[in-house]
Amino acid sequence: MPVRIALVAGEASGDLLGAGLIAELRKRYPDAQFAGIGGDAMRGAGMDTWFDATELAVMGLSEVLRHLPRLLRLRRSLRERVLAWKPDVFVGIDAPDFNLGVEKWLKKRGVRTVHYVSPSVWAWRESRAAKIGQSASRVLCLFPMEPAIYAKHRVDARFVGHPLADEMPVDPDRLAMREQLGIDPERPVLALLPGSRVGEIERLAAIFLSAAARVLEEVPDLQIVVPIANAPANVAFRRVLGSHPDISDLQPALRLLVGNARRLMVASDVVLLASGTATLEAMLAKRPMVVAYRVAPLTYTLVKGLGMLKVKNYSLPNVLAGERIVPELIQRNCTPQKLAQATLAMLRDGEAMERIGPRFRELHLQLRQDASARAADAIAELLPRPLA
Repeated sequence: MPVRIALVAGEASGDLLGAGLIAELRKRYPDAQFAGIGGDAMRGAGMDTWFDATELAVMGLSEVLRHLPRLLRLRRSLRERVLAWKPDVFVGIDAPDFNLGVEKWLKKRGVRTVHYVSPSVWAWRESRAAKIGQSASRVLCLFPMEPAIYAKHRVDARFVGHPLADEMPVDPDRLAMREQLGIDPERPVLALLPGSRVGEIERLAAIFLSAAARVLEEVPDLQIVVPIANAPANVAFRRVLGSHPDISDLQPALRLLVGNARRLMVASDVVLLASGTATLEAMLAKRPMVVAYRVAPLTYTLVKGLGMLKVKNYSLPNVLAGERIVPELIQRNCTPQKLAQATLAMLRDGEAMERIGPRFRELHLQLRQDASARAADAIAELLPRPLA
């Protein structure tokens, strides 16, 4: 009987991870069967999708509550179907709120389980690592500092590298990207990325635009470019822009792009962006950046007061480096004036990339591990049958 591998991915990034993983596992097990929840990429790689990944693409508390009965029915149906299918291993790809519960239920019934993409235990509530170990027989980590945290809790975790580091070139071509995007190569470029989710845009876009307007006063030939991730983000950003007091000053210099965030980062002189995965992309694009973030004051007070936040640095480049190599302006420091000052300092610092470029490159190479292949190897160790 061929090897059977069940997988669940809940959003576009997980779907791509799953497709790469399936391709590598098929090299090792040509007759393997794959089934579960995935999207177009995983279907294209040969997986039988019992449910589409969009079924799990729910964000925000109110939206989750609205969809909770459906999600609970889906989870019950999925785990029963997986158990009846008798897979050799179950792989939950990210989507921890959904996958960890499924993994725990299956593990109790004798199914080997893998969680691919560790939640951010290095930042929030390290004690979660032990609970994740109750769900997953093995955790596959994208960052090198994560396995040591799991080891404290006797959880089997492996660093496999980050797929973005595999995808993005170590030495990107900035001029080529400017040509592809139709950006003037002679004028400085500020990329604005206030986030891809509506909530982030509502909190940060106005602040970012005000900061950009201040920078534009000092750098009149500045090009300000904003990549719009999706239709809801487009509506949210245009709503903020339409009521912004500096819109008349900004409009001649401002350009919106459909997608292309990664290309824009490479093409830019400085990136002003929200803390999150985008900071990793900016690091891999080898561009100077200013990182900003703001959450509701009550949320921040609770998180800090309860000791849930364990890091001094928030952005991934600084976390990976173990030191502050890019500026972070968080919460009360996330103001137009301070963001503009930090951005101008970067624009005017002709030696910025000479200082941080080699560090970015070193970190890129550390993450560039052929993640899909290493993840497949880690999963293959749990399979009972010899490699083909």
